[in-house]
Amino acid sequence: MSLLIGILTFILVVTSLFLVLIVLMQRAKTDGGVGAAMAGGATESAFGAETNNVLSGATIKGAIVFFVLSFALYLANIYQAKHHPAGDNKLPTVNAPAVAPSAAPAPLAVPSAQPATPPPGDAAKP
Repeated sequence: MSLLIGILTFILVVTSLFLVLIVLMQRAKTDGGVGAAMAGGATESAFGAETNNVLSGATIKGAIVFFVLSFALYLANIYQAKHHPAGDNKLPTVNAPAVAPSAAPAPLAVPSAQPATPPPGDAAKP
């Protein structure tokens, strides 16, 4: 199943690049923009006077292929997640080697247990 997902993903990437190039090759209604710079004259010589119709049709067909492939990949990933063995979903365990303790840390200073002296202003009141 993962091989099929990989192939469909590759086809989806190629389709996406095709759509980007086709959209960039189209001329705007004002006959300017990126379409004129990116082979605007070459597409007219290749497709003739019907350049806009051919590029529009290719854009529509490419968009349909893109959405069908996207939905198929979505369903394939859901199928794979549902039918995947449960043992593979857990996190891997890492066995760390035991480290010998280094020199023992110095003991902390323990305050003496002497009673606190009252402040000089507070005298014992009878």
